[in-house]
Amino acid sequence: MGVTKTQIFNTKQNELAIVFKVLSNPARIAILQYISQQESCICNDIVDEIGLAQPTISQHLKELKSIDLIKGEIEGKKVCYCIDLARWAEIQSLVNSFFNTTKNNCC
Repeated sequence: MGVTKTQIFNTKQNELAIVFKVLSNPARIAILQYISQQESCICNDIVDEIGLAQPTISQHLKELKSIDLIKGEIEGKKVCYCIDLARWAEIQSLVNSFFNTTKNNCC
């Protein structure tokens, strides 16, 4: 969305759109599910588990980090990833507030 288009929407609408865009890829959902089930995670483990090339996994991780949904810690040549639980709660609250205010007005 261009800058001029995002300006006509409020902050919550823009934030939800960004979150949904990042989460719209099934590979990212699989990565999140895998990471959420681990004590810690190293990128090569994700490659082995998901079955995509390492550069593709890195790009997906970059997208997830762009909304602060995951955080990484560098350990030598490896990066351990985990879910940022505080940010996860914020996103969950944002999505819940959207759905909880939706009226049942279908035909």
